Amino acid sequence: MPEIQWLDGGITAVPGILASGVAAGIKPSGKKDLALIYSSAPARAAAVFTTNQVKGAPVLVSQEHVRGRKAQAIVASSGCSNVCTGEQGLKDAREMTRLIGDLLHLPPQQVLIAATGVIGQPLPMDRIRAGLPKLVKALSPQGSRSAAEAIMTTDTVPKEAALRVEVGGRPVTIGGIAKGVGMLEPHLATMFCFLATDAAIAADALHVALRRAVDRSLNRVSVDGDQSTSDTVAVLANGLAENAPLERGARGLRPFRQALETITQRLALMLVQDGEGATKLVEIVVRGARTRREALVAARAVANSPLVKTAFAGADPNWGRIMMALGKSAARVLPDRLAIRIGEEPLAERGMLRGGARLDRVREIMGRRQYTVAIDLGLGRGEERVWTSDLSEEYVRINSKYTT
Repeated sequence: MPEIQWLDGGITAVPGILASGVAAGIKPSGKKDLALIYSSAPARAAAVFTTNQVKGAPVLVSQEHVRGRKAQAIVASSGCSNVCTGEQGLKDAREMTRLIGDLLHLPPQQVLIAATGVIGQPLPMDRIRAGLPKLVKALSPQGSRSAAEAIMTTDTVPKEAALRVEVGGRPVTIGGIAKGVGMLEPHLATMFCFLATDAAIAADALHVALRRAVDRSLNRVSVDGDQSTSDTVAVLANGLAENAPLERGARGLRPFRQALETITQRLALMLVQDGEGATKLVEIVVRGARTRREALVAARAVANSPLVKTAFAGADPNWGRIMMALGKSAARVLPDRLAIRIGEEPLAERGMLRGGARLDRVREIMGRRQYTVAIDLGLGRGEERVWTSDLSEEYVRINSKYTT
């Protein structure tokens, strides 16, 4: 693992990256709801998106634009997702990229776009048109926090991170912001995660590095088992570090990949910790599966089970729910080989309650803010992990009144 230096400043810790966040009136609350990330230098771009078959207009437009592998700006709105809005939604998304492009003197194809919020409502374009010039004017090399605040919906705190790592003898910086604490159990992405780096890297190498990092971090978290229609993870790489360009197979690519995975994992865990109504961050580790894929399938089954997650909320050592979730998964499970440990305490062995299991001690561990559930299927060498939150009454309260 390369030596990592954590930095303050979020995405704008990256040289050449400016950001801003303003209130345009999309949210009735009057809170910030437009965000912009801008690279003052031309940048390579890569992105991954939701695999939900219902995709928002911003996702469709960004998918078109990122094919060019170049972008200098990402504009994002919160409060209205611009999903299920028909042809008008596509026109609105394209207009936003054109307006930002005009203001920044960029072709619209070099602007990526994202939106989050309520599904099925049109964007208030008059307010957005008035807000975009203010958004560009507010761009700042200290603007990461404002941008992180402007993409929030039910998040309670903004999420940002930055690090520095040596790549080919040169210091390289990576920074990012993220949001999304509900409708979160992604495949290929998470709600929003916008990243930037000053690394010089080939477009295809950047795309592979992003997919790998996302798969091992943002694609390993769950809050509620649902998948957003707007999930977008995008990265801009402007090359200002002046390192030897990273091509696929280059020596410096490994530390860059590891650093990218490190920062996406930190942001991913911030999302789970701030999960809607969450009081716990629980790591689910599955070992002894026949394959890594089956280990991941089994871990996801436990992480997404409402019954397991409510047991986490109540610090209830109801290991039978974990057995149930494993048994319904597509992974091979033989109960008489299965063992469960919570924290450092063995709970079940050979598919039965362990003799002498200290349930009071297990309850104490489950009362912590953070702990691990370790499962051994006893069938092979496959191992994977995911991170999940508990499911509380507060989650139900938040989501029962989301549009009201």
